[in-house]
Amino acid sequence: MDDYTIVLNAGSSSLKFSIYVRREAAAWRLESRGQIEGIGTAPHFSARNGAGGRLAEERMDGSVRDGPSALDALAAWLRSRYSGARVLGVGHRVVHGGAKYAAPTVVTPEVLADLRALIPLAPLHQPYNLAAIEAVAERLPGVPQVACFDTSFHRGQPAVAEVVPLPREVCRDGVQRYGFHGLSYEYIASVLPEVAPDLARGRAIVAHLGSGASLCAMKNRRSVDSSLGFTALDGLCMGTRPGAVDPGVILYLFQNLRLSAKDVETILYKKSGLLGISGISNDMRDLLGSTEPAARLAVDYFVYRAAKEIGALAAVLGGIDGLVFTAGIGENSAEIRKRICEASAWLGIDLEHDARLTGRRARQLQWLRPSPKRRHGRGRFLPGGDSGRGSGRKRSTSAISFNRITSRTTGTHRF
Repeated sequence: MDDYTIVLNAGSSSLKFSIYVRREAAAWRLESRGQIEGIGTAPHFSARNGAGGRLAEERMDGSVRDGPSALDALAAWLRSRYSGARVLGVGHRVVHGGAKYAAPTVVTPEVLADLRALIPLAPLHQPYNLAAIEAVAERLPGVPQVACFDTSFHRGQPAVAEVVPLPREVCRDGVQRYGFHGLSYEYIASVLPEVAPDLARGRAIVAHLGSGASLCAMKNRRSVDSSLGFTALDGLCMGTRPGAVDPGVILYLFQNLRLSAKDVETILYKKSGLLGISGISNDMRDLLGSTEPAARLAVDYFVYRAAKEIGALAAVLGGIDGLVFTAGIGENSAEIRKRICEASAWLGIDLEHDARLTGRRARQLQWLRPSPKRRHGRGRFLPGGDSGRGSGRKRSTSAISFNRITSRTTGTHRF
């Protein structure tokens, strides 16, 4: 009997999935992947097999209105395709693990309660991540579930990189810099030895540029610092989030404009960033294609902030051996990569040395190394350590050995 595992990345309007299979004594391999997007508005389902061939592409009816109904729709498709399959476990991307969870963790009621307490720190993501865990528990009782955290990769940074300079009594209950997008960065770190061995041993800055955006400084494939901090609001300009902003502006919103906490949260998470500056769109493709001055300003600010943070992280590293681009904008927008590299030319980054990597492991990243003449210094719950691509604009980059989890758990379930 073949063994299967499921990987889920649940968001507010999408549900991404990957299915892995292990046949007899063979290694785990990607069987299928896909997503339901437009949940609650115009739901659309797509799925591909492990080789990238289309399995399904269809619009869904209005009954797919929220996360649980999307999971039901996915379960129906899985049953039709993998009837009777034995499910060993389900892995989930969870954005915030706080200070307590620094590694993939088998979900228990206690763990779930701890993660619920972190919802205020990641309101755009955490509620939907946890809702998927709860929905799976109802539908596959007894099957172990594993939470993989976006914050985990950054644990172990120097204390100076984690501290928030507020009074100790404020910080003692967990107010610190956590960093995010760790599953993406962990994937990059895992493939660097294969695609860029010299850089894997050196000083790399990785630019995860998508609707959410951040930078991570790595030394010998370990996180040294990152641009995101206590929440996923800090650092770079993002699709609808501002990135770094003077805290006095936030006080002004409360004290002078008399906005409520909910109003301010909505502004910071849903109305700022590229959308706020342009007044047009949070999609970089729309802004690059627009001739409106506000759209050009939004793009210019995005590049400006990225180049500024790259410079800061280069100082942290004491130089840079390479710059890596990943995520939707980083992977697909040559124009944005070009502009950021030109703004970072003082570091020796030279587009003539752009290595557009190819192959199964490397197809999700581009990296650039400093010119030799000016050298100043380059998914995650995949069974058996294998890797694969997510679907849609974003991808799942989580990768841990499922063998390491299932050795301690025995629950299974059939589709």
